[in-house]
Order: sequence, then C-alpha cells, then structure tokens
Amino acid sequence: MNFVEGLQCVFCGAVHPVRVGNTCPGCGITGILDVRYDYAAIRRVLSRRVLKRRVEQSHWRYRELLPIRANAAIPTLSVGWTPLTPAPGLARHLGVASVFLKDEGRNATGSLKDRASSIGAVKAREKRRDIIACASTGNAASSCAGMAASMGLRSVIFVPERAPEPKVTQLLIFGATVLRVRGSYEDAFQLCQRSCERWGWYNRNSGINPYLVEGKKTAGLEIAEQLGWEPPEWVAVSVGDGCTVAGVWKGFRELRVLGLISRTPRILAVQAAGAAPITTAFFSGEPLQPVEASTLADSIAVGVPRNWKKAVAAVRESGGTMINVEDEAILEAMRYTGRLAGIFAEPAAATAVAGLQRAVTEGIVSRRANAVALVTGNGLKDVQSARAAAGRPFDIAPDGSALEEILRQRKLIP
Repeated sequence: MNFVEGLQCVFCGAVHPVRVGNTCPGCGITGILDVRYDYAAIRRVLSRRVLKRRVEQSHWRYRELLPIRANAAIPTLSVGWTPLTPAPGLARHLGVASVFLKDEGRNATGSLKDRASSIGAVKAREKRRDIIACASTGNAASSCAGMAASMGLRSVIFVPERAPEPKVTQLLIFGATVLRVRGSYEDAFQLCQRSCERWGWYNRNSGINPYLVEGKKTAGLEIAEQLGWEPPEWVAVSVGDGCTVAGVWKGFRELRVLGLISRTPRILAVQAAGAAPITTAFFSGEPLQPVEASTLADSIAVGVPRNWKKAVAAVRESGGTMINVEDEAILEAMRYTGRLAGIFAEPAAATAVAGLQRAVTEGIVSRRANAVALVTGNGLKDVQSARAAAGRPFDIAPDGSALEEILRQRKLIP
C-alpha cells in the first residue's frame, strides 16, 4: 500500500495507522473509517497519459488509488471497465438531453459488488486468512463467494431468509457455505460479525470494512475516463447501506484532487421508499434512525445502514440531493430500461433510473442535463421481480389460430 497514509474516522476525525482494524478504536463499531492517500505522491506517477498507455481494461488499472500492495496477487476474474452505454431512447423517455447507463451486470458475478469483493479477497490473502465471510441480501454474497473461489479461498455467507433464490443458487455453485438466517438482513449481519470475531475469518462486510468502498469508487473513476475526462452533470446511484454512493463520489473527488478532471458531477442518491433511512437523515440533519426495510429491491433493503454518514456527506459535498421512489416506479423502470435501452436491470439497479425520472419530473434535474445512471446488477439475479415487471407471454395453439389477433393488439401488423 505505497500510497495509503492511514485511516480516518468519519465520526470523530481521528486518524489511525492501517493496523488499527476495521473501525475506530475510540468510537467502536459505529466508527466507520475512510482510507486516506498521499495524493501529492500519486499525482507524480498517475496522469491521463499514463492511463491511456495502460492496456488492462479492468479496475486494476487504478492501482495507485487502491489500498493494495504493488505486488499483490489479484483475482483472475474480470472486474470493472464495464460498458458505459448511451441510451437515446431512454433519455427521451426520461426527458433529459442524454443519459448513459453504466452496466455493472457485466462484472464477473453480475453486479457492482465485484469491485468491492475483489479488494476483499486481496486483503484476505494479504492477511493470510483462508476464510472470508459476509452478510448480504444477495449480490455482495455472490461476488464474495465468486472472488474467493477464484483465489482458492473458502467463503461463509449469511443471508436473510428473503434473499432471492437465484442469488442463493449462485452462492452454492461457487462452493460457499450458505447460512440462511430466519430473520432480517440486520440479524444476518450481526451473526456474521460475531462469527468473524470468534473464528478469525476475514470480514468482507462493506458496512464496516473501509477497504471495500475503495473498490466501489472505481466505478466513478471509469465513468470519468470513459467520457473523455468530461463527467456528466448528474450521476444517479441507488442507495442501501451507503457504501456505493460514498465510493462513487470519492472516485470523482479524487480525480479532481489529482487534476485529472476540472469539475465533478452532482450525485442523485436514490432510495426505495420502503427502506429510506439515509434520505431521512439527509434532509433532517439528524443522526440516522433505523427502520424496518420493506421493498422488493432486495439489494438496497437495508434498515440499519452503517455507511449512512459517508453517504450523506458524499451527496452534500457533490452539491446533489436524495430522492425516494416507490416499488411500482421501480418495476416500471425495469420495464422501460429494458425496452428502451436493452439492459436488464434488477430492482435495485432500476431504482437509480426511476429516481432520475422522478427528479426530472420534479425539476430537480434539468431537461437540458446529461446524466449517467449506475445499473448496479443484472435482472436475472431476481427473476421473481423481473416477472412482475415484465408480464406474461401469450399462449397460443400450434395452428396459430390466435396469432393475428395478438399481433394486431401489439400493433405489429395492420
């Protein structure tokens, strides 16, 4: 970790050496830490020209901004440099000048969480831990298990009983020991925490592990580079625990500090209405109050988000705002994102698009604006919700007797 200076508590501000562990000793489990870098030293070795010469199209191209050693062994699976796809039809539907979709479903296990889990696997190997564990509603779990498998590590995964079956199946395929907890995500999280402490497993939970946010920030680094170092006016990000939005913003902020971009985008942080404690804290200015999460967007159904303070600070610093969307709007966004852009978003991913639409309708985002929506996971990870969004096929007889009528209803023939 040639460029890491230390870890700073986002609550008390104390700076600690990297050996301190995952949380601030003075603040305890709530003392979330942030990785600090020597940006002056990084500026001397990292430039647009240097990045242009790099042939590696993955998030490892930003090694200087990651908390890993220069000679660290990395997963063999492809992570990062996901497509940034223009979607003119979707832009017209949303009412903005242009919109790009950052399709994180193209990562190795199908979600943005691979960015964080790849860092977690590297750190577990660095600390000579053979077992890595996490609690998750699905995506973090499957990415953790996949990255662990690619590096010869074992994984123990705690999931709440509502975790979608496709995600649980993916875990089992990767060889994880899957423990389905009869309770909420918070119950699974607490049990995972106690287990890691008792048996010395590497704790991949991004809610308290400061290094995992560093992987997520590479999505922001890529957006800027893929747009020719001209960031959009807005970046829409769905929010559960708060790690992703905090990481994405940190990526843009670091690029500005390094002089690689001249301006930063505003962040539109979007929560599901049934799981929106961070939005409440953002607007009230008060400490976060836990809620009982209730939303079909399982990946962001977090009632007790650990990284809420990082998330709130990130949105405010960007000059952006937060917004909530109902589950029906999320399902609708799944439909029109697929039909107008050809990208299959899971509910949590479509939440960002739904939030962008609402922000345009309410005049928060200008109709002349250009924007990026972060599509955090592939829709195949939650087929049940996808079925609810998509509707059903038409059943017809082999002789095609009802075919013409159906085609006329769909306006496919005159």
